[in-house]
Amino acid sequence: MVGGKQSVEAADSQTESVQQPVDGMATGRAGNTVPEPRVTSMFDSIAPVYDRMNTIMTAGMDGRWRRAAVRAANLAGGGVALDVACGTGKLTADLAAAVGPSGRVVGVDLSAGMLEEARRVYGNLSGVEFVLGNALALPAENGTFDAATIAFGLRNLASFEDGLREMARIVRSGGRVVCLELSVPRPRFLGTIYRGLFRVTAPVAGTVFRRRAAYTYLPKSLEGFPAAEEIAATMRNAGLTDVWFKRFALGAVALHVGTVR
Repeated sequence: MVGGKQSVEAADSQTESVQQPVDGMATGRAGNTVPEPRVTSMFDSIAPVYDRMNTIMTAGMDGRWRRAAVRAANLAGGGVALDVACGTGKLTADLAAAVGPSGRVVGVDLSAGMLEEARRVYGNLSGVEFVLGNALALPAENGTFDAATIAFGLRNLASFEDGLREMARIVRSGGRVVCLELSVPRPRFLGTIYRGLFRVTAPVAGTVFRRRAAYTYLPKSLEGFPAAEEIAATMRNAGLTDVWFKRFALGAVALHVGTVR
């Protein structure tokens, strides 16, 4: 990815930041309505092209967003983190760089195909482990991690609140839960245009890699997905405190952060 620390910070400064608690109940849909086995199978099928597609569809900006998520996790050297729905392991690897050789990062995903790619690329990194597991029943004891992250995976969970609550469960008191996810730009007319373009461009891009059906799911997964303010409220309902969020890419992506009590 292009851009060093200064360019990343400049990009962040141009985004809208909301750092106060957000009250109220979420009114969007509460979870993904597509059956879990179907979602898992779909991600197995796109694992070999997933990273290339992300780079194309985000114009290479996804690396900056992940680095912002790592900073938000507030990890120190020697820290321990859990990356939920880790996919091909890019965020897992970035977290490993933050905690250093004395730290530990576990990437969890329900897709064996995604984990195969993650292990192929990052399996030799010191302190990194990839584990098959469900985001709604994480394979970890209470309060054992300094931070838990999820990047572009919350939309795929059957229950958003349960997924966030499970992340909070495995993080120690004072640690952070970080969610990087697609969102819908504001104002409303811009969001309407964005959704329309997304419905067309994602399947077309998927066709290039012979994955049209899978990339038809992607824009559909955003339909009815709660707005950034609603996700913040869901995080509070899941027991997190000091919740704040920041928008990127004119609101097409949102970074949410909450602290475990």
